[in-house]
Amino acid sequence: MTAQLDRPAAMPPSHARQPSWQTTWWYRRRHLLGLLILLAATATLYLWNLTASGYANTFYAAAVQAGTKDWTAWFFGSLDSENFITVDKPPASLWVMGLSARLFGFSSFSLLLPQALMGVASVATVYAAVKRVANPTAGLLAGFTLASVPAAALMFNFDNPDALLVLLMTLGGYFVVRSLQTAAGRRAAMWLAFAGVALGFAFLTKMLQGLLVLPAFGLTYLVAGQAQLRARLLHLVGASAALVVAAGWWVVTVQLWPESARPYIGGSTDNTVMDLVLGYNGLGRIFGNSGGGGMETPAGMSAGAAGSSFGGSTGLDRLFGSEMGIQISWLIPAALVALVFGLIARGRAPRTDLLRASLILWGGWFLVTALIFSYMSGTIHPYYTVALAPALAGMIGTGGYALWLRRESIWGRAGMASMMIAAGIWSWVLLHRNADWLPALKWILLVGTIVAAVMILAAGRYRKLTAAALILGAVAGLGGGASYAIATTTNAHSGSVPTAGPTGAVSDGGPGGMPSGGMPSGGMPSGGMPSGGMPTGAMPGDAAPNDAVPNDAVPNDAVPNDAVLGGDVAMPADAADLPAGFATGDVGTGGMPSMGGMGGETNEELTALLESTTTRWSAAVNGSMSAAGYELSSDTAVMAIGGWSGDPAPSLDEFIEYVSNHEVTYYVSGGMGGGMARGGMGGDSESTSSQIQEWVEANFTATTVGSATVYDLSTYAG
Repeated sequence: MTAQLDRPAAMPPSHARQPSWQTTWWYRRRHLLGLLILLAATATLYLWNLTASGYANTFYAAAVQAGTKDWTAWFFGSLDSENFITVDKPPASLWVMGLSARLFGFSSFSLLLPQALMGVASVATVYAAVKRVANPTAGLLAGFTLASVPAAALMFNFDNPDALLVLLMTLGGYFVVRSLQTAAGRRAAMWLAFAGVALGFAFLTKMLQGLLVLPAFGLTYLVAGQAQLRARLLHLVGASAALVVAAGWWVVTVQLWPESARPYIGGSTDNTVMDLVLGYNGLGRIFGNSGGGGMETPAGMSAGAAGSSFGGSTGLDRLFGSEMGIQISWLIPAALVALVFGLIARGRAPRTDLLRASLILWGGWFLVTALIFSYMSGTIHPYYTVALAPALAGMIGTGGYALWLRRESIWGRAGMASMMIAAGIWSWVLLHRNADWLPALKWILLVGTIVAAVMILAAGRYRKLTAAALILGAVAGLGGGASYAIATTTNAHSGSVPTAGPTGAVSDGGPGGMPSGGMPSGGMPSGGMPSGGMPTGAMPGDAAPNDAVPNDAVPNDAVPNDAVLGGDVAMPADAADLPAGFATGDVGTGGMPSMGGMGGETNEELTALLESTTTRWSAAVNGSMSAAGYELSSDTAVMAIGGWSGDPAPSLDEFIEYVSNHEVTYYVSGGMGGGMARGGMGGDSESTSSQIQEWVEANFTATTVGSATVYDLSTYAG
């Protein structure tokens, strides 16, 4: 009797409260199983066909190869193992790929394996960040969203720095979420400091782009941190100090290292890292001028048109345009709906509400980065948009959960229905742009989202119907981007400006990386083409001003169709006119690897010649892209005169000294850099390259090796 009185009448035994199937092992661990399925699917997507792209961007691949031979080259990110010049980015991503190549041996697989694993880690991190403020289902939705972004599928299969950049920024977001969850001041400060360290290494990956999320992170903690305002401010100061230390130690080391004992800092005008920070990889990207190291807009070309040859004209519609739309925009409308409705749904919550704080974090990340990408006048490429993918995932996961909590109200159901309709309509638009590819898919997805939206609105208090509608809406809403992500991983990509999507929808860039769409319109720069035409190494690349040559500058019938790369960029139709060594052969066959779609024959004779040398550099050639190709094919160090973007290295006197000391054996005529010469077309560094070539031609006899014109420098008597 006592036992019966002590038991509350409203609390039956647990076995009576739940159906038997809800007590099974798989049901109790369903979210863990869901996570495992998510990560397994992501790993399959990113690892399947991983080596199809060979060395992908040969510019970075050559630097990784150099790092496997020399630790100094690994530390500085040198393009060659003899440390003549670095790549034009800080080396953090090269450190990771270099360690993998040292562990497993240098190959396409060891080069790209870390990139794919960083993609899986990014998905797991965004899942964990959303789960902590919502629930595991919302975390799974966020994880699937990130994995389905085409730009993410591209970059996690490529050797550009963006894979590590995304992982580090996502880790930073996770650490900020952890800092919001604790009332203990020291623990909150610790998590916030971890976020600062993550962003510090993001800076060492891609400089100022890694700090675009900083305003959102700081605002989120300032608004929603549990500590008192004064303590929150002190915590932010501590996190800033951690960021400075994590980002600055390498910069200070390079500054203090004797210039004679380290490589030239590629992309800079004065051989310093700070020139990259403030110019080429910093303000020059945003404002479209040199800023100390960036590229200047050619005279007569408006800054507003900058970026149009790679990312579309500046403006709020840039992210939705033909260049960037299919890379990232599939879920932008749905994410914005989730952000607005979610913030309204949490309007009366306490200041420290985690859901609202999370929406501020992911929404602020997206808005700041999206606005800068939309209006920056310097160099921007479509794949940069991968930096928005975690923010979109967080907005959809967190905002969707906030609306799920309000599912019994018409407001909550209307918000969820609007998310689905927005995703379905925009997916239809993007798929319609490539109407020949799976033409029925756009209608299937559109109908699916509409049906799901109607079910949501009609469900009312019927939870199971609402849940079924959410599953249908999620599958249909994510289907468009996911289809392009899958198509992206099944195709080979190369060049410095790869693009996502199925074959025929996009075109990867060549050695300099001109994507489909060609040069922008808008008129020829004042004064027309400079005398001498395009400078050596002048293919547009990551350093190129984006409006260098207008479409109408060359008559359409002036160049044969098969001589055009990426739409309107004239290239030699005859393979013999291409820079020596550009090839269509497969990587690792003994010849020159494929160089981003450039035509030409594998020059096995030149490869064998370089392999036979014993000097510090087997050869010197104008431009990093040519040098990288020769390095990968011959496994020797090659001096890249002018680097990627026409750097002032070496001077003519320095080059003569290298030759006099018998440190370089051959000079290969021609060559390509990757970026336009500084100052638009034909800057001082370009004249240096010309001076070196003129000096070589005046003092040595040319010979033909395969299709290459080669000069033997070992005969120089001084």
